[in-house]
Amino acid sequence: MAMAMHRESSNSGGSGSSGKQQQIQMDSGKYVRYSPEQVEALERVYAECPKPSSLRRQQLIRECPILANIEPKQIKVWFQNRRCREKQRKEASRLQTVNRKLNAMNKLLMEENDRLQKQVSHLVYENGCMRQQLTTVNTTTTDTSCESVVVSAQQQQHPNPMSQHPQRDANNPAGLLAIAEETLAEFLGKATGTAVDWVQMIGMKPGPDSIGIVAVSRNCSGVAGRACGLVSLEPTKVAEILKDRPSWYRDCRCLNVLSVLPTGNGGTIELVYMQTYAPTTLASARDFWTLRYTTNLEDGSLVICERSLTSKTGGPSGPPATSFVRAEMLPSGYLIRPCEGGGSMIHIVDHIDLDVRSIPEVLRPLYESSKILVQKMTMAALRHIRQIAQETSGEIQYSGGRQPSVLRSLSQRLCRGFNDAVNGFVDDGWTVIGNDGIEDVTIAINSSPTKFFGSHNNNNLSMLPTFGGVLCARASMLLQNVPPALLVRFLREHRSEWADYGVDTYTAASLKASPYAVPLARPGGFPSSHVILPLAQTVEHEEFLEVVRLEGPAFSPDDIALSRDMYLLQLCSGVDENAGGGCAQLVFAPIDESFGDDAPLLPSGFRVIPLEPKSDVPGTARTLDLASTLEVGKGGGTRQAGGSEVVEPSSYSHRSVLTIAFQFSFENHYRDNVAAMARQYVRSIVGSVQRVAMAIAPSQISPHLAPKTIPGSPEAITLSRWICRSYRMHTGSDLLHLESQAGDAVLKQLWHHSEAIMCCSVKMNASAVFTFANQAGLDLLETTLLALQDVMLDKILDEAGRKVLVSEFSKIMQQGFAYLPPGICVSSMGRPVSYEQGIAWKVLNDEDANHCLAFMFINWSFV
Repeated sequence: MAMAMHRESSNSGGSGSSGKQQQIQMDSGKYVRYSPEQVEALERVYAECPKPSSLRRQQLIRECPILANIEPKQIKVWFQNRRCREKQRKEASRLQTVNRKLNAMNKLLMEENDRLQKQVSHLVYENGCMRQQLTTVNTTTTDTSCESVVVSAQQQQHPNPMSQHPQRDANNPAGLLAIAEETLAEFLGKATGTAVDWVQMIGMKPGPDSIGIVAVSRNCSGVAGRACGLVSLEPTKVAEILKDRPSWYRDCRCLNVLSVLPTGNGGTIELVYMQTYAPTTLASARDFWTLRYTTNLEDGSLVICERSLTSKTGGPSGPPATSFVRAEMLPSGYLIRPCEGGGSMIHIVDHIDLDVRSIPEVLRPLYESSKILVQKMTMAALRHIRQIAQETSGEIQYSGGRQPSVLRSLSQRLCRGFNDAVNGFVDDGWTVIGNDGIEDVTIAINSSPTKFFGSHNNNNLSMLPTFGGVLCARASMLLQNVPPALLVRFLREHRSEWADYGVDTYTAASLKASPYAVPLARPGGFPSSHVILPLAQTVEHEEFLEVVRLEGPAFSPDDIALSRDMYLLQLCSGVDENAGGGCAQLVFAPIDESFGDDAPLLPSGFRVIPLEPKSDVPGTARTLDLASTLEVGKGGGTRQAGGSEVVEPSSYSHRSVLTIAFQFSFENHYRDNVAAMARQYVRSIVGSVQRVAMAIAPSQISPHLAPKTIPGSPEAITLSRWICRSYRMHTGSDLLHLESQAGDAVLKQLWHHSEAIMCCSVKMNASAVFTFANQAGLDLLETTLLALQDVMLDKILDEAGRKVLVSEFSKIMQQGFAYLPPGICVSSMGRPVSYEQGIAWKVLNDEDANHCLAFMFINWSFV
């Protein structure tokens, strides 16, 4: 018989009379004993509503006669106890899961420690051998011969594994199996041994709920990455997911399994052809011919290993497909071990040679960076598996009425559509049309509507009887000292700073028939504001799927139908500056208010990929220029149009490549107009992004640039003089230590002042907006001078800060200044910022009238 063990009061009392089985004593000091029938009735209600209201409990007593002798107060106590037991059960289950993960992670770390110990022993032995050889050689040879002996010693320590075996013939099953077994041995050496010199990737901390151990290669051919992690899926399910590479590898265009050959040990050998997208418009895409071997090891582990079939190993020797460059996959794969209690431990190795010879030297870091490979392939695989594991377990809830798998599919479609637009493959129907003489923006047209809208969306096409196709305007540019994460965050948060709605009336009229015509642009006007509505995010919050609502302006009665809000489905990734890798992306596509799961999408957007050149390779000194006007010099520098090579200054050490692609649908008779509009539209966006990039870049990039003021404000030089004069007048001390007051000396020192200084209007309400900030102030607010007028004072102060400012406002007005205690404020991006002290003072103009309020935040830092 079940029992509720809750005592209502601490008063003493005995148990109920045994002679009254149907009468349950309700004294506050008694235990209440329930019959199995009563417990069953309560459990049924608990399954529907774990926390019923008082009215619901009274209704339960009336509807269930078996509970008629129980007071509502005791029913409430039963539900409290039941919720408590449920919470304890869930906590116990969670702790068991965490303990199992920690045990598996401990085992993984011990194995990694053993591997590192072996690597250390190997290096010590190798170092001793080389020292001995050098000592011997120095007594008998010159330095040149000594160098050759060292090289020969290294070759003895690291012989080429392919040279130890005769060439295998891939044209017969025996030859394929021999290649497969070689691939397995080499892959296991990389996954668990010292076949590759692995270096721990900075910022990746292993843990039961993190990606795990992540490493990149050093001093090996090609680029390689390695990762180990835990997932709560069985090995066979993990293998199924990993083999479906197009579902998680965003750069995979297609993967075709051409033939499958079973092996005698229960495994399979597959011949695979794969194509991958180029990350930017400035390079060619890659394709691979590989052999994939799936087998089980004696310890129960499941292995999927893969390597390229080249002409040396009996593979195809013909040229790659049109628009592709043949790349090589060195032994790579997945080692999947079952864990006690369920789940799997995964070792992933990706080792690729992307043939950088065909890449312009300035862009070669895109194909020589192990970090980019790890971000796009190795970590992407682990994250995808963890995402599916959480979806399977129910940890990820539905959003917007859609299942998590549907939202994930929408993200994949956005990425794939953007990659298609950037690459513009001929076999997809893309054709490049003539330009206007300036090679900065490329225009391509695709007249195959089913490529975008699908054959199952014929209803959409019936609405467009004169539908001509889709037009894509794309461009690439090099950025200098602009963090990709920061730039994409700014583009996401401050859409009005780069979106140019210059569409003339004639062109706008031609686009009214298509709901997917112009991304972002509203014919005839500007959106008054935009609202970001979260839709989904990945496990580690490195990618966000959201809906953006652009609030439309009022139009004339003739265009009243166009005044409704516009919606975008948007994908944002790589905006965390502390995450590994560094590729950031903002992709969006117009949708209607009730877009379906298979709604047509025309993605447009931005992709920023960091370039990490080798220390001995000079880079480009051109800060922001269209990459199509660059000529690659022999030394890796950049030649301007005049032909002189520019050597990169030491301060210009961080470069990235930005790719922009915007898609437009058009009607046949308006094709030329839309093409002209698209070219000008993207050029205006390029110019806006250039200004934004220069504004958010560190101030040392361009020390000669003078800050611009907000329209309606006094000149920057005058305002800076007012700020410093008022500070000295109120506090009795100098804000700046100036040797000369001439020219713009005051402005320059104020602009480069180490503390964050900013000004706002003299109002203590929601309309108090910022009008000026120095470089440190802009860094704190995470904005630019152009967007400063959108930042309001009450939005950056927390509740405590607002209360302090309100209480000190009268003092500021009377005495001219006030000190603010340590506190927390918030940047325009929503990041908390702490400061040790604040000073607020009243800024007076030349007539000693109140002009604005100035703030200085001392020793601030992001929390």
